[in-house]
Amino acid sequence: MEKITSFTIDHIKLKKGVYVSRKDTYGAETITTFDLRMTKPNEEPVMNTAEIHTIEHLAATFLRNHSTYGEKTVYFGPMGCRTGFYLLLAGDYSSKDILPLIIEMFEFIASFRDEVPGASPKDCGNYLDMNLPMANYLAKKYLDDVLYQITEEQLVYPQ
Repeated sequence: MEKITSFTIDHIKLKKGVYVSRKDTYGAETITTFDLRMTKPNEEPVMNTAEIHTIEHLAATFLRNHSTYGEKTVYFGPMGCRTGFYLLLAGDYSSKDILPLIIEMFEFIASFRDEVPGASPKDCGNYLDMNLPMANYLAKKYLDDVLYQITEEQLVYPQ
């Protein structure tokens, strides 16, 4: 079997960042998949499921309600390796195009102090597996360590 695209990226060279993972065309529409890499693969500890789950709920709610990107949001969810998230947007974008959106989203997550949207037994299949304080911490860390001072090599996959 052929390797899928995400398994062809050199994870030894990969830094924390915001990357275009792939672009797919469906009819006339392009779907851009972004790799929001929050931890350095195979070097830093991965995120635990509770904070990943909390970030997923907050980010999906933020994105679906965004005035510009709400209708363009196809999907937001965690990577199986627990080092980051995938964001799929309808449209042909570069990492730089969406950087303001990603900063705004992680500022929202870092400062969120209310009930996590969808964190109830009626709304979620695993509502108890949430950790808002850790989600706040990781969002702030991603902002400070990556997003506020992002470099070109953190916007384009390593060769």
